[in-house]
Amino acid sequence: MEPIDSCKHVPNLLSSFVDTFVDFSVTDGLFLPPNSNSNSQNHQNAPHPKNDENAPADIRAHYPSPPGRLIAIGDLHGDLAKSKEAFRLANLIDASGNWTGGSTTVVQVGDVLDRGGDEIKILYFLERLRRQAEKTGGKVITMNGNHEIMNVESDFRYVEKSGLKEFRVWSEWYRIGQVMKGLCEGLESRKDLFKGIPFSFREIDSDNEALIQELRARIAALRPNGPISARFLSRNATVLVIGDSVFVHGGLLPKHVEYGLQRINEEVRDWLNGLGGERAPGYCRGQDAVVWLRKFSEEKNCDCSALEHLLATIPGSKRMIMGHTIQEFGINGVCDNRAIRIDVGMSKGCGNGLPEVLEISENSGLRILTSNPLYQNKYKASSHSERKEGFGLSFPEQGPKQVEVKA
Repeated sequence: MEPIDSCKHVPNLLSSFVDTFVDFSVTDGLFLPPNSNSNSQNHQNAPHPKNDENAPADIRAHYPSPPGRLIAIGDLHGDLAKSKEAFRLANLIDASGNWTGGSTTVVQVGDVLDRGGDEIKILYFLERLRRQAEKTGGKVITMNGNHEIMNVESDFRYVEKSGLKEFRVWSEWYRIGQVMKGLCEGLESRKDLFKGIPFSFREIDSDNEALIQELRARIAALRPNGPISARFLSRNATVLVIGDSVFVHGGLLPKHVEYGLQRINEEVRDWLNGLGGERAPGYCRGQDAVVWLRKFSEEKNCDCSALEHLLATIPGSKRMIMGHTIQEFGINGVCDNRAIRIDVGMSKGCGNGLPEVLEISENSGLRILTSNPLYQNKYKASSHSERKEGFGLSFPEQGPKQVEVKA
């Protein structure tokens, strides 16, 4: 079919319309607001001055203490309903899922991918909140977890069937969008989404065409410089310091700090944008990696001396906030609250725990916002005597206060 010549006068408008159409179709009706034109020094991962969301993101590793609240949210793992519950706990969204958090800063510590079927929808949901928050002086900062790194490397060990289906549906709409753009002069030439991806896999029966197509779609979307990895994941921080709080999915060691937190963020961003080969940087792989480390998040084994030494290498830092390791009894703090562990396994595919989020504010200090304080009944009886009376039920003496909030 020949391109329509009249389209050359409105290529940018038409391209935007097609992208919106595809986004709306993929997400079952979610619209992304325009990117803010705010100065990149004021907002996380601010867009290119020309508002090109595909331009390399400016990912900062250090921020001053925010003027409002600071909220930390743990692993979401493909469960959109639980993700929204977590945001509602902190009064960050309304019933329609729109931002109501004002100047609040939110950090989601990674692991959006795997274990559920709403992975792409959560990525869009977080991106919409990021754009909406910027307009009210807030921030939504997303991070890379080990499952983001694994998927970009095509390690799909923890993918659900529903997750594979979601990526196949995405690929179909994406290709429709590419065909629509290809009808008009002045728009980018059509790209082969599956270029270089094999048509068969050794572990899969060649007759299972549906599964093969789903795997090819997931690889295409998430490989370095894939449409999903470049558009969403490359805007994630990998390590982050806000005021006196250090955020990381797994944990940090002195060698990571010495290497450079900003350097880590930029190198992971470049890798996700296709500038660093197929494998992630070394500090993202292995048991001591920033997204894999469990040295400070395992419930019974936290090396407080090593943590204190680590924090001393990051000027002004008082605590490290981590996801990655499920905390059976909810968010907790150890080592005099120098280690805060916030992965409560809220996803249906990963424990189906009750949502909890961490709130940090100048007036109230550290608080845990939970949908049901009876969740703490899982504690052994011996720990009950250690609790103090307060606003709602509280954690043991050294831990942050717990507050019941109805989602």
